Amino acid sequence: MSEMAAPDVLGQAELRCRIIDTALTLGTERGWDGFHLHDLAARLDIGLADIARHFAGKDAIAEAWFGHADAALLAAADTPGWQFLSPRERLQRAILSWLDALAPHRQLAAEMLRYKLQPEHLHLQVQGALRVSRTVQWIREAALLPATGWRREGEEAALTAIYLTTFACWLRDDSPGASRSLSLLDRLLARAEWLAGWLGAAPASNSGSGTDSGG
Repeated sequence: MSEMAAPDVLGQAELRCRIIDTALTLGTERGWDGFHLHDLAARLDIGLADIARHFAGKDAIAEAWFGHADAALLAAADTPGWQFLSPRERLQRAILSWLDALAPHRQLAAEMLRYKLQPEHLHLQVQGALRVSRTVQWIREAALLPATGWRREGEEAALTAIYLTTFACWLRDDSPGASRSLSLLDRLLARAEWLAGWLGAAPASNSGSGTDSGG
């Protein structure tokens, strides 16, 4: 019985990916607010129930796409030698990996955010805040930041501000290679490092090489 179920599982996973990809295509063609889920079902030649089996609504599809960006930043942490980079370099590469994953549909990402911010979509705004918090947590984990307690809370607040400021700039950045956003991110990380040194502490596994350990 399990052997018969496996192809169906694979088929559902493939359908989920097709739903996301086709939604992005329709969003590019008509705007994210300009198409309906019944348009998506017609394009895929499936029923609305098939979509509902995977996604609770249009915003859930958007969340799944942002989830792909989270996966991209986590994959960056598997780069050989990652642990030997400075915390600042790891943070920068993790955030850029997240942005790069969204780059093929950057304008659509902005439209998804505007869709969330419509007055009648308060529940989506709550979900958006949770999405930001989740992504920031993954960035911290990927960057191997070791802080706990109040120091961790301070890092999270600072990193959230850096992440959101960079993302907002990137959404409307028409400079070659989004160079303006990259420069902004570099400045923000440098400023945070200079002001508080919150990026300066390496993970415990890399410590012990300093000259002041004797007191």
